[in-house]
Amino acid sequence: MAFSTSVFKLDPDREVSHIADFIAEMTRRNFKRKGTVVGLSGGIDSALTSELCVKALGKERVLALILPEKESNPVSAEFALKQARKLDLETITVDITDNLDSMDVYRTRDEVIRGMFPDFDQSMKFHITLPQDLLDEDRISFHSIVVQDRKGNRQSQRISGKDWLQISACQNVKQRVRMVQLNYYADKYNYIVAGTTNKTEVLQGFFVKYGDGGVDIEPLAHLYKTQVFQLSSHLGVIKEIIGRPPSPDTYSLPVSDKEFYFRMDYELLDLLLFAYAKQIPREEIESASGLKGEQIKRAFRDFKAKERASWHLREMPPTLEPTED
Repeated sequence: MAFSTSVFKLDPDREVSHIADFIAEMTRRNFKRKGTVVGLSGGIDSALTSELCVKALGKERVLALILPEKESNPVSAEFALKQARKLDLETITVDITDNLDSMDVYRTRDEVIRGMFPDFDQSMKFHITLPQDLLDEDRISFHSIVVQDRKGNRQSQRISGKDWLQISACQNVKQRVRMVQLNYYADKYNYIVAGTTNKTEVLQGFFVKYGDGGVDIEPLAHLYKTQVFQLSSHLGVIKEIIGRPPSPDTYSLPVSDKEFYFRMDYELLDLLLFAYAKQIPREEIESASGLKGEQIKRAFRDFKAKERASWHLREMPPTLEPTED
């Protein structure tokens, strides 16, 4: 059979049952806990995880934690609450803004931004992007910052490596503070934390160490993003979430996963990632994707760079073997 998007087609009922059995087995038998905590973000991965946890354990044993901060998109909490109501879940909302303020996250980050845009203040918004011509242009990847004032006027500037690391370090604290809250409530209720990272994100390192990666189980880590959409539609995740462009939602100015990290739409990304992992012949990839050989080479080069940079996220911390006398 020729290589095509059919590789992502699931038997949805069978897959739901398979994942639900895994969640139940891990929660009750392996961890010996009573239920699961899910961080509902208003995005599709956490919504699907909540659906699967309810299938596995029943709504009484699933706690939905909603963790906004002052820069979160307001619709995130709105959609998260609507999804929780659809499942009749107990919800707890914890605003983590004060936690981040106490760690000087906003102030430290804003000082870096003011080094590029001296007028930047709390009334302005910003996000980070990568060049979107990955498939058609050979160039060194670099991050750009886009700032928007209260009138909607935007300015953009390339970020130095040093400034990008400082901004990224501050933004990653948001995910780590959320994980502290998730683990606190998991311990309090004798639950486990169910992760929401999918296979596309795992393969390319699109998660934060000890942040959204600091969970007890990962029920979606074998599913590509396109398969997450399949199961979400099958289980009836609310239409607002299914129709929402996937986003990291850590920047005050909305930015999509494509703009921020992957540089292509998920449908094409998953097809190429599958081909990359399975070493599908180049001619078959060209036929299935409509891309030229040079475009595929550029995509694979980007995949390899992200894979090398993020290897440590997928491994236990390196250790030394005992020395022999």
